[in-house]
This record gives sequence, structure tokens and C-alpha cells, in this order.
Amino acid sequence: MKIFENIVNHKVNNITGEELLKYAEPFKLEITKSQANKIAQYLRSTKVNIFDDKERVVLVKEIAKIAGPETAKEVNKLFVLFTKDKKK
Repeated sequence: MKIFENIVNHKVNNITGEELLKYAEPFKLEITKSQANKIAQYLRSTKVNIFDDKERVVLVKEIAKIAGPETAKEVNKLFVLFTKDKKK
């Protein structure tokens, strides 16, 4: 499963604001273009392993600062959904 984790983390750590907006739409995440760009900029500047609970908590706190706590909660739900079965 390490390969899957590497692929997902690579995408998270290299995402653009436009891609983030595209991925947010199907999940009904309401973020502005400005917020998406700021979040993407943060993700590209700080390599994050979303499969590591501690790193993900720090990431969600940063997203809350950028886009608000409700958006951060929703993003965290997605991260947990994507990672919960992959930790085994």
C-alpha cells in the first residue's frame, strides 16, 4: 500500500488551486478561488503525509486558518475517507 500512499501524497503536495476547486465541487466543498490558491500554496510549500494522523491534524488546522473551520472539517472528513482503509 506504500505505493498508493506515495501517489496520493504526491498529488496532495503538488496540487494547484484550480485542481483543488475541481476536486472540491463533487464533494460540495465551498471554497473560493482565493482560498483554493492559498491552500494549494500551503500544500506545495509544506510536504504533508495525509496518512499520518498528526500531520493531517496540523494540515487541517492550517486549512481552518485559510478557509474557516467548517471547510476544514469537511476536508478532514475527505482525508479520513481516503485514508482509513489504506492504513492496514
